[in-house]
Amino acid sequence: MSKLPLTLACWNYDRTAALSDGRVTAEGIDLNVLTLDVEETFFRMLRHREFDAAEMSLSSYCVGLGRGSTDFIALPVFPSRFFRHSCIFVSTKSGIETPADLVGKRIGVPEYQMTAPVWIRGILHDECGIDPASVHYFTGGEETPGREEKLKLDLPECFRLTPIGPDQTLARMLADGEIDALYTARAPSTFTSEPHAVRRLFPDFVTREQDWFARTGIFPIMHVIALRRDVYEANRWIARALMKAFAEAKALAQAELRISASLKTMLPWQIAMVEDTTRIMGADWWPYGVDSNRAALETFTRYHHEQGLSPRPLTVEELFAPETFAQFVI
Repeated sequence: MSKLPLTLACWNYDRTAALSDGRVTAEGIDLNVLTLDVEETFFRMLRHREFDAAEMSLSSYCVGLGRGSTDFIALPVFPSRFFRHSCIFVSTKSGIETPADLVGKRIGVPEYQMTAPVWIRGILHDECGIDPASVHYFTGGEETPGREEKLKLDLPECFRLTPIGPDQTLARMLADGEIDALYTARAPSTFTSEPHAVRRLFPDFVTREQDWFARTGIFPIMHVIALRRDVYEANRWIARALMKAFAEAKALAQAELRISASLKTMLPWQIAMVEDTTRIMGADWWPYGVDSNRAALETFTRYHHEQGLSPRPLTVEELFAPETFAQFVI
């Protein structure tokens, strides 16, 4: 019996590797996995709908839903998650020492609607009282000039956004003091090359992130897997088939991290790190599905609305294919 051919664009994560190398297959699907950097995947899927399924920015997906777009439907599969206290970088020329010092400052963001800055702004608001509208945002390429917002934004006037110049980069501007801080997913190159000029706002980010998790239970979600809605509507069974396959691939990756006979990664204390993570976050520290992630998703949709990116708080129920909310039991 022939299988349905589908193309998936996704980065080369350990938790998706078994889908790429064929150790895990999705029932009834002949899956062609393209390994692409996330920025390329997002751009091509959002602008041109090139793939049947793709890794997608949670924020970009929510922007579309908030506008009534029916181009995509997501699975509660989260290939990228990241605590973001480590991702606030400040210029040593800025005078910023504490979160309160951010108010009124010039803040770089590669794109305002990026998922990572949404989480950063929301956490700073909840934890430190920093109103997302209390700063001036500068948008553009972090390392290469010319980056634009993938999605045209229509923000309330209280949010001030200014594109940087056509030859400027945020990493260079941060080191030179032309912006005071940077909220980003990727550490700027000048953080490594010019440590005298760029530093983290929270050098003790691991302790802060673990404390935040202990209080909130939230491991921030960055990306979802999105299906083109026309492909999904023609074959609604693929939502459950793909979700099962992603879960199986993730379980294999987690099991391999626990093998001590030979280390899976180049991290010398990998086993200790896995044991510490399990102690802090539980045996399945990277859960898929709605029930285990409802608090994180509801927090994110609240942040998204508060920051002017969606006209109303989106509900968890409208984010995902209905077939993925429950499964059969015996």
